[in-house]
Amino acid sequence: MSATSMDQLVSLCKRRGFIFQSADIYGGLQGVYDYGPLGVELKNNLKAAWWRSMVFERDDIEGLDASILTHRKVLQYSGHEATFTDPLCDCRKCKARMRADHIKDGKCPNCGSTDLTDPRPFNLMFKTTVGPIEDGSNFAYLRPETAQAIFVQFKNIIDSTSRKIPFGIAQIGKSFRNEITPRNFVFRLREFEQMELEFFVKPGTDEQWHEKWKEIRVKWWEKQGLKPENIHIHKIPKEDLAHYSKATYDIEFQFPHGIEELEGIANRTDYDLGNHSRSQNELNITARVHENKDSEAKLAVYDEQEKKWIVPFVIEPSAGVDRGVLAVLTEAYTEETLPSGDRRIVLKLKKHLAPVKVAVIPLKRNNVKIMEKAHEIKEILLKTGIGRIMLEDSGNIGKAYRRHDEIGTPICITVDFETIEKEPSTVTIRDRDTMAQERIAIKDLPLYLKNLFIS
Repeated sequence: MSATSMDQLVSLCKRRGFIFQSADIYGGLQGVYDYGPLGVELKNNLKAAWWRSMVFERDDIEGLDASILTHRKVLQYSGHEATFTDPLCDCRKCKARMRADHIKDGKCPNCGSTDLTDPRPFNLMFKTTVGPIEDGSNFAYLRPETAQAIFVQFKNIIDSTSRKIPFGIAQIGKSFRNEITPRNFVFRLREFEQMELEFFVKPGTDEQWHEKWKEIRVKWWEKQGLKPENIHIHKIPKEDLAHYSKATYDIEFQFPHGIEELEGIANRTDYDLGNHSRSQNELNITARVHENKDSEAKLAVYDEQEKKWIVPFVIEPSAGVDRGVLAVLTEAYTEETLPSGDRRIVLKLKKHLAPVKVAVIPLKRNNVKIMEKAHEIKEILLKTGIGRIMLEDSGNIGKAYRRHDEIGTPICITVDFETIEKEPSTVTIRDRDTMAQERIAIKDLPLYLKNLFIS
């Protein structure tokens, strides 16, 4: 188990405005959470870091933002309608429902009764009606994953960008799964967000690319602050693989509730492109649900060397944004005893992930000149583009420092009487992790902070 407990994280997240239970005033909606003022910043920063590493820093990946509403046939030919299920059991005594594979020793985890129903399949996808009339034929699904939209837009992206394999399509977006037992805070949700890449490669090179992406993704998570000793690689046994997978690695993390999956990296072969293509026999696709008579697409690329059409294999690194937020919070949460004997909670987030990059703190909020200077400094720092700059006008410097330690703000800048009375005008810079302080001229602040945050 992680040294940080789930109770500590839940308390911090509610107290400081990171994450709230959805519809809390009505008792909450299980498996659904809302990100508060600081949580939305942390989540956006994590997504921005992923997007930057996938799309901006590489020359072989394009982006996509596809719709959430999904045509039924997409999920029919992908195999989700037939296979996207969990085994469901009911307890006849307490009426609780649970996944059959989570039951231990044949006992209900809620009341301990052994009077359980036989397992039955339960489809995890949410249906919704499209149009004004509900007649059973005009429905669509809320997408259970972001991947399928990438596959069905494969030809449009190839045609509009002239990409050649190997290349990838990246997407960040919401997905929905009607989980039987959502649990462990934001770890398992009914509404969640994914960061997914579909990387298309030539058949025969897929195993090499699979290994390469595993290494790339582990290194990326380490750059987000996860310690190597808390990251584990689990190769999924053949008998436990998803219906589309030739091989899958799980990048696992030491969460407060135990070691569980943070990101999956699957070799999906040509399963998806094949099932969404019409000329399957002609293209010699290795895996299929059944012959596709509905699609007009030929999701393939022409191999100039072999002088034939081929369907690329796909390597899919897929990470949950919410699990990523939970992981970085777990790793960053620290409780320290100060030399004075006091305790402080500090979130030692990587600087690029911190919700607030700099807090500008006026020593006296009832002093007009100090407040004017504080506002002036904030405006100067906003132009650096390093992220959110907060004017903290609580009026108590000690409490302000503790608050910003607890929300992970890397730098606090104090505007005091010396700032407005002496030339050159200077401020006090305080480091979150070391609590070391130094004075620096206001004119030097932009370059100082750019070097600190952007280097």
